[in-house]
Amino acid sequence: MVKHHARKQLCQLLDNVTTRQWQEKSVQACRGLCLSPEFQKAELIMMFLSIPKEVDTVHAMREAFRQKKTVLVPSVAWETQELIPLTMDSIDCQMTYDRYNMQWPTYGKPVAIEKIDMIIVPGLGFDDKGNRLGRGKGFYDRFLSSKDFKGITCGLAIEEQVMEYIPVDHHDISINMLITDKKTRRFDNR
Repeated sequence: MVKHHARKQLCQLLDNVTTRQWQEKSVQACRGLCLSPEFQKAELIMMFLSIPKEVDTVHAMREAFRQKKTVLVPSVAWETQELIPLTMDSIDCQMTYDRYNMQWPTYGKPVAIEKIDMIIVPGLGFDDKGNRLGRGKGFYDRFLSSKDFKGITCGLAIEEQVMEYIPVDHHDISINMLITDKKTRRFDNR
């Protein structure tokens, strides 16, 4: 199965998940994340700002702020095709939107990747080997391939996003763990 077909299959499957189900499953997945020893230990955590068909990370962000952790979110440098981690001071901070409707904190400050303890990674789909299927632009694969990053990578998803097999290419970066609304999976990757 090539990535294009896997993305199409996942999109069709996820179209059947209602908005209410996404919210309920997001709360469960975020609860699992926040209870994990990896999250508890991390001081600087980078999380994605959710788009449709992704777990709503706001629940985990609230808990991270409650625990006085430093929360980072990615901004996108389209001209260089890079993610830049920026500090986020609160859920209600002022946001900047780009032409693709991507958002990030207006006054966020960049943080070097080597300082990040844990990165919560989005994906359209995941498998039981720690492989991830993104949306096709390669931003996270390029970002996570940095030799300076020594932290934990964690996919956050609903169980419907877990497939038996995700097609991978040589440049794809696997994750260390996957947390869904149903369970936590850990992989011996990196």
